[in-house]
Amino acid sequence: MQRNYIQGASLGTMKLSWYTNIRPEDTIEVVNHLWTRASAGETVFYDIYTEEEKLADPAKRDTGLFLFRGTPGGKVAILSAGGGFRYVGAMHDSFPHALALSRKGFNAFALIYRPGGDSSCKDLARAIAFVHDNAAALHLDVCGYSLWGGSAGARTAAILGALGTARFGEKSCPKPAAVIMQYTGFADVCGNEPPTYSCAGGNDGPGLRRIMRERTEAIRKNGTDVEYEEFDGLSHGFGLGTGTSAEGWIDRAVRFWERQISKGIL
Repeated sequence: MQRNYIQGASLGTMKLSWYTNIRPEDTIEVVNHLWTRASAGETVFYDIYTEEEKLADPAKRDTGLFLFRGTPGGKVAILSAGGGFRYVGAMHDSFPHALALSRKGFNAFALIYRPGGDSSCKDLARAIAFVHDNAAALHLDVCGYSLWGGSAGARTAAILGALGTARFGEKSCPKPAAVIMQYTGFADVCGNEPPTYSCAGGNDGPGLRRIMRERTEAIRKNGTDVEYEEFDGLSHGFGLGTGTSAEGWIDRAVRFWERQISKGIL
């Protein structure tokens, strides 16, 4: 499936559908980080489905969570990459974010989900439940956790943040303290949204940017804390935005999240 959306014979020439600002050095940094930790005997990938579930549905076999370890006992972020529900662009749209968050002390999980609107939500619901169930064993503080996502992954994060895990067949878990969303044309507002930070590129589709602005205002009218940023000269899928007008957005998103934790919005 992914071959239809990936081009290039090397990291330097790699292109992904819907993504811009792809930096090979970031990919190398992520791979080296995971390799170093795995070589040291650390667990870097966690299955979220049982063997019985994977036998019943082989598509679940590669589904799970990559952990970018921060401070033991630190707060938790769960990230879902985009890819148009056709593939999971984790190497550009969640792994670099998770690595950056881990260096700030957060325990960041990057979800590899089954591409699809419904399956991605079910996988994120299971991931949230898994993290809560294993918080003590993994030395995590799940109180005030956050959900992050880009493009299709942002849509999934927004849905889970508003509707909750029980809606998708998992045990009921606390709502996230914040949802952090990048470049998605998701318009739904049900009135139960968590505090939400959103951002997009100024050269992304005008319809997408209008939807993101209008959704931000709709959430604000419900009395919920929101922030929205647009960055000049950027198109869809800019990731961390290193070396662009978006550089530093992740720091502001973290401050937004920390503000919700400090207010006790859990």
